[in-house]
Amino acid sequence: MKDKYSQPKREQYGRRLAAHLCDQHFAAQPTATLDGPAVLRFTPIRQVNLFVVQQLLAQWTGEMARLRSPYFDFEAEDVRQALTQFMNTLSRRIRLSREAFEPLLARAISDTLGVVMDSALTFEEKLLGAQPTATQEQLREPLRYLDIDKPLFQGFIDTLTPGTPLEREFLLNRFRLYQEANYKNHQPLEKLIGEFSALLPITVADLWTDGPVATPPAPVPAAAPVAPAAPAAPAAEAAPQPAELEPEPAPVPAQTAPTAAKAKAEAVPEPVAPAVAPPQFTIPAPATPSAAPAPEATAVTPEPARRPLNEAAPNGTVPLYEKLKAEHAAPASLSETLRPENTVTTLADKSAPKVESLREAISINQRFSFINELFNGENMEYHTAIQHLDSLHSAEAAKRYVTQELAGKYGWVRKEEHINKLLKLLDRKFA
Repeated sequence: MKDKYSQPKREQYGRRLAAHLCDQHFAAQPTATLDGPAVLRFTPIRQVNLFVVQQLLAQWTGEMARLRSPYFDFEAEDVRQALTQFMNTLSRRIRLSREAFEPLLARAISDTLGVVMDSALTFEEKLLGAQPTATQEQLREPLRYLDIDKPLFQGFIDTLTPGTPLEREFLLNRFRLYQEANYKNHQPLEKLIGEFSALLPITVADLWTDGPVATPPAPVPAAAPVAPAAPAAPAAEAAPQPAELEPEPAPVPAQTAPTAAKAKAEAVPEPVAPAVAPPQFTIPAPATPSAAPAPEATAVTPEPARRPLNEAAPNGTVPLYEKLKAEHAAPASLSETLRPENTVTTLADKSAPKVESLREAISINQRFSFINELFNGENMEYHTAIQHLDSLHSAEAAKRYVTQELAGKYGWVRKEEHINKLLKLLDRKFA
């Protein structure tokens, strides 16, 4: 399967679609910026938004790791607490301009197609990373960023022995065998292509290694040839059409791509533009606590109901992130929405100071996990629940609200890990 599709073509489509979506979103205000809720709802394909978040936090973690210095004790309790608080505060002020966001979006689109086209590569890049060995717990951490085919990856991780470091090659080979045995559990590529095609036309054949380089529905007049055009002349003229090389603002959504045979006859290999490198974040001094580079594991539960993402990028309407800002007193930036569970949470838990406000105590890592695991990805419902918990005056009332009202409302099943973390925060608040 992985030899059948072209990675350069998928990367090229990612750049084209990213430019197309950014043209739509930033047309009215080229200098506008995106915050957290806007990023998580920028496209109607949830996996794309999650991969943008994963890249963003990976770069941010790298920036903070570079702050560490041999001249200071970064392991001291007061230093770790201060760094954690600094990280949480700074995360509420994240903003992305088009220049910073578009390369992240292009990579996320390409990687989303790759989940279905080459799941072994997705496992290697998104879950295993560059580490030479990994444990079950380490592989489970990045699952929060997977929406497509998540049960496939989670099922494989469940087969591993907890707490045992496993060699990289062993994991890669074992995953390939597991994937082959569970191939029917994949999401059909045609379904994902249909979702992307609604944004910018594309067919499965457009991604073949030897297929056409995206032939869009081209209502080009056939009367282009001069004088008596021979039967072969139109075919010769049709070949060099570069229409697909430019992102069309409003392409015809109907999939009228030519048949595979005709497509191969008309296709002209399209030059592949170099991959756009994601921009480096330059956060003033975002130091990370000792274990910061590895985000804490929490799976992102695929949302049962599709989010209202289609409202995020209409041409003439108010951008969704503006609506979200208006609905919330404090700016719900990327930190608010995507506080995934990093090692920052672990460091804060180690010191376990009393907290005055849940909203301030929940780290960027925990916030993202709570939103996705406990509140079905609904940012506003999460904030409403946390605000209510902050208004309660006893630990008993707060825990009853969590274990009875919220658990019943959202049908929490097998969510003990995240529920316990929330209850621990309540214990610290009412200590």
